[in-house]
Amino acid sequence: MKPYVHPSKRNETNEFNRRMFLTGCAGCMACAATPWLPKSAFSVPAGAIDSDKPQIRLVFTHIPPDTPTWPYMGYDYDGRKQELTAQLRKECPNIDFHPVTVKNEEETIQLLATDEGIDGYLIYLLGIWTPASRIISESGYPTLLVDDLYGGSGEFLTQYAAARRKGLKVAGVSSTRFADVVEALQCFECIKKLKYSRIIDVCDNETLWGNPGSIEEVFGTGIVQVKSDEFNQAYEQADGEVGKEWAGRWIRNARAVVEPTREEIEKSGKIYVAMLNLMHQYKAQAIAVDCLGLYYGGKLPAYPCLGFFQMNNDGLVGACEADLESTISMLIMGYLTGRPGYISDPVIDTSKNQVIYAHCVAPNKVYGPDGPRNSYDIRSHSEDRKGAAIRSLMPLGEMTTTLKFSPHRKEAVIHRGKTVANIDEDKACRTKLAVEVDDIRKLMTEWDRWGWHRVTFYGDYMQLVQSFCDLTGFALEDEGKA
Repeated sequence: MKPYVHPSKRNETNEFNRRMFLTGCAGCMACAATPWLPKSAFSVPAGAIDSDKPQIRLVFTHIPPDTPTWPYMGYDYDGRKQELTAQLRKECPNIDFHPVTVKNEEETIQLLATDEGIDGYLIYLLGIWTPASRIISESGYPTLLVDDLYGGSGEFLTQYAAARRKGLKVAGVSSTRFADVVEALQCFECIKKLKYSRIIDVCDNETLWGNPGSIEEVFGTGIVQVKSDEFNQAYEQADGEVGKEWAGRWIRNARAVVEPTREEIEKSGKIYVAMLNLMHQYKAQAIAVDCLGLYYGGKLPAYPCLGFFQMNNDGLVGACEADLESTISMLIMGYLTGRPGYISDPVIDTSKNQVIYAHCVAPNKVYGPDGPRNSYDIRSHSEDRKGAAIRSLMPLGEMTTTLKFSPHRKEAVIHRGKTVANIDEDKACRTKLAVEVDDIRKLMTEWDRWGWHRVTFYGDYMQLVQSFCDLTGFALEDEGKA
């Protein structure tokens, strides 16, 4: 075991009533009675993540109003600043904005020299031309450039293009829809939360799927390695009666229970309780388990699939096969969208222009903890026909975004498509969601570099992912579009 402790938490002591925690989990889907667990999608309740609000320097740029330029001579810059500041604070209550105006190079350099404790910059270009956007963009801080349309347009277009060409951590918004600015600002919240988050990696091999060191280095997210001996000890200490309560709940809510016995499902319930206990112990928001390797090796008493199913429904992250790249992808997108991810081993059907996302774990609350449920069956795990797993019959006719982040390469891969079928096929993993994409042949070209896994989310998040990649210095490749 290699526990990670964030510097701010190293002297902390933690008291917790274990039985109260477990009883609360059984009674309310691990939400309301347990303050360390989110009540809604990827929220940050007290005790879960000790992250304060992002501190964002709100920089308004323009030259003096008595000069003829865009938007026009005599423009009421001060009135526009007050309007925008009030709107930002109203729409983004989880961000602290610190407004300032800069009109020239000297003021911009002085601002950067004296700023402390700032997580990033939001530059609102109200007019043209100042060097502020260029100087701040080159400072190394994550920077969001926003064009106040018909005011800063020329400077926005040239400086945003230049920043992208240089590979700077700069995102841009040029839109009359204020919600686009709010969406991009969510990336600052996500970046801050990642710095205070932890992932438990249950694995006897430190580098099975992904590089823990690169995740810590790039995002600040702590990786806690828990080996199989410690995991099994947590299982033995877990409250079996609470596990049975969870098993009963899963059985009652299922459309059908096909292969597994109740005893097998109860073991899955106990594993779920053990995982929650470990997540509380290490104050983690995500857990990944080398389920196949450990189970095949006789080191797991049951598969964790049903526990992952519940966690992903409730706003936590449970990830298959100790795949850390998929785990961090689920955590990132959970913080950005409030929706769970679905890891899969995709299958390509060129005759139908479809990719089929196949796996034995999938949520049935794809729109987040407060959204509607879809039907599911409890099945055996497909490969060995043992244990208990999930076949989720997910909504059709919906746009999805499928991706994976690679921290050690600072790259991300993405494609989008519309859900068209829940495939009923006995071969391979139980859940099989078919999605139509733009170019199925193009989608066949990146698997050697990225591996077989991808993570799917309901919704079209291309622009949001692009903004996050821009602000973190990731390259983004659309693998599904020619």
